[in-house]
Amino acid sequence: MQQKRQFTAIIEREDNGYVSLCPELDIASQGDTVEEARNNLIEALELFFETADPSEIASRLHIDTLQSIIRQSGLPRSLFESL
Repeated sequence: MQQKRQFTAIIEREDNGYVSLCPELDIASQGDTVEEARNNLIEALELFFETADPSEIASRLHIDTLQSIIRQSGLPRSLFESL
């Protein structure tokens, strides 16, 4: 059974193209158009899930959860950088 999960895609213009980033997994791609950058990011995510070790996936998702908690706390990030 395939599991579905939604991820964030941040797409920004950079020079003559677009850069796309999935911050939850720290995976990026690019393209000449917004649509191409989005599609390339989806492909990069699919390849990551097909080839990554389950522990790598879990560690990246755990880091995102921790970063989310830090952001929501309202405390300065610098408090957590030395931990």
